[in-house]
Amino acid sequence: MTTPLTLASSRRSDGTPVLTVSGEIDMSNAGDLDAALNSAAGDDGPALLVDLSAVEYLDSAGLTVLFAHAPQIELVANELLAPVLTISGLAELTTIHGLAN
Repeated sequence: MTTPLTLASSRRSDGTPVLTVSGEIDMSNAGDLDAALNSAAGDDGPALLVDLSAVEYLDSAGLTVLFAHAPQIELVANELLAPVLTISGLAELTTIHGLAN
């Protein structure tokens, strides 16, 4: 059974591609996230902004996907995800907006 996950692509007024993610990211849908990241990323344009502010759960499969895309993405995250993004080391590889310093 696949865990509910919503993925929506858009662009900000400055042309930055945005992937808005909501729900839970786990091994049942990490492939969908990977495909969406590949599709939404620009070739040579600005970094893809991945909005995780509505993500309620992120497991190691989701982290693996984010690590694979770390050089091309920036994240918007909520405080719920702060521990896993920090402890995993992802916060050292990409910019993360929305977390208290």
